[in-house]
Amino acid sequence: MTLTSTNPATGTVTDTGISATTNVAEITAAATAAFHVLRTSTREWRAGLLRALADGLEADRANLTATASAETGLAASPRLDVELTRSAFQLRLFAEAIEEGGYLEATIDRAGDTPMGPGPDIRRMLVPIGPVAVFGSSNFPFAFSVAGGDTASALAAGNPVIAKAHGSHPLTSKASFEALNAAALAYGAPAGTIGIVYGQEAGATLVADPAVAAVGFTGSLATGRILLAIIEKRERPIPFYGELSSLNPLIISQGAVDARAEALADGLFLSFTGSAGQLCTKPGIAFLPRGATGLVDAIVAKASAAAAQPLLNSRILDAFGDIRGRLIADGRATSLVEPHSGDDGFTLTPAVLAIDAADVTDAVAEEAFGPLLVVALYDDIAEVTTALTGVPDSLTATVHAEDDEWDALAPLVADLEDRAGRLVFNGYPTGVRVSWGQHHGGPWPATNSAHTSVGVTAIRRFLRPLAWQGAPAELLPVELRDDFLAIPRRVDGVLTLGTPA
Repeated sequence: MTLTSTNPATGTVTDTGISATTNVAEITAAATAAFHVLRTSTREWRAGLLRALADGLEADRANLTATASAETGLAASPRLDVELTRSAFQLRLFAEAIEEGGYLEATIDRAGDTPMGPGPDIRRMLVPIGPVAVFGSSNFPFAFSVAGGDTASALAAGNPVIAKAHGSHPLTSKASFEALNAAALAYGAPAGTIGIVYGQEAGATLVADPAVAAVGFTGSLATGRILLAIIEKRERPIPFYGELSSLNPLIISQGAVDARAEALADGLFLSFTGSAGQLCTKPGIAFLPRGATGLVDAIVAKASAAAAQPLLNSRILDAFGDIRGRLIADGRATSLVEPHSGDDGFTLTPAVLAIDAADVTDAVAEEAFGPLLVVALYDDIAEVTTALTGVPDSLTATVHAEDDEWDALAPLVADLEDRAGRLVFNGYPTGVRVSWGQHHGGPWPATNSAHTSVGVTAIRRFLRPLAWQGAPAELLPVELRDDFLAIPRRVDGVLTLGTPA
């Protein structure tokens, strides 16, 4: 039996001709062999590999975006075209990062006297961890899938990658793998540098395989728990880096409403409906002053007039209805805008609910993946702080306010610092910049780690520290030898910035 693919915009089912993977052990064995080569490769060689992969994606841009559009219902241009550019950009950004070398955390403590007596020579840096399994997300067929940030950061660290093709876009996964693998082999990378498996059973087998050293996952909390359970049964547990669930609270002050209600309505509507609300950073709950009737009316008008957009698969569509029903089941949340199905496929219009901030509890603070916004009305900002105790910790939290309000809002901001991985001020959390300073993560259940899955420091997940004590110079990595000055290092406690060629 072969896998099928469904166009969510039309409901059309296509036989992909792809069979579920049954030779997972062979694929992990190839990755293990590739790791022995990659782990000793120079940083310059790996930077070239990453740039070759970026070039390979861009050379196949038309085929990739067309394939993804047919499987996701997302527009080939500009949505998927921009996303493919993002995938190529992050590969090139990691190339720059590994050339710069600071990510290695190279440290040298030379032998000598210490307050505790003679100390040995100790040299430490980060080294690759081993083959990495990557589970991509349904909503980003490029940037968080086979060609996504987990793949880029794992390869940059010196590890091979085995991707689990997503069931919602198997043809896109296959096309992405083929573009990347062809570019890798043409560059001279060993076979097994990039691999792929298809089917749920193959994904479970991959996570359990002893050759796999870490797992990167973007998806639902329920699936994340399943993979964690598999890891816990392994003889040798491994790191699991999961991006799982996020409600992303957004708070608007009275001053902001008075100053720019129309702009806030436009921005908030676009943020919770963009890509049909299927973004991990979508604001799912917005706290508005009770008197912000004009702002609420504007959001309602926009949502009521919006056309149906395709959700990525039938499971998301069904879950959207179930969760929306639970949110209003106890009568505290009321519907301001009813969603309506489109004529074809898994399409849906936006939905808006309203609730008193005082009634927000964990029972009504559930992430609905799709174009749903819960408007929580408050009389005093202290109500927001209390209500946040019922909102699960998130990837982001956003505050809109005017300059003369920040002092009064400082306690709220301090509270949000404990509840999110990124704070957004007078902006919107959707649209995650790929950069050195980005952090895309958050306390459980947003993620299960302290690391980011976006930006340069995402590489840290797939490295481990290793120290050499009293090692002969010829056995040390070149970055830890005395005469190597090209990267930032901490030598005898003093940070040196390096002198790149």
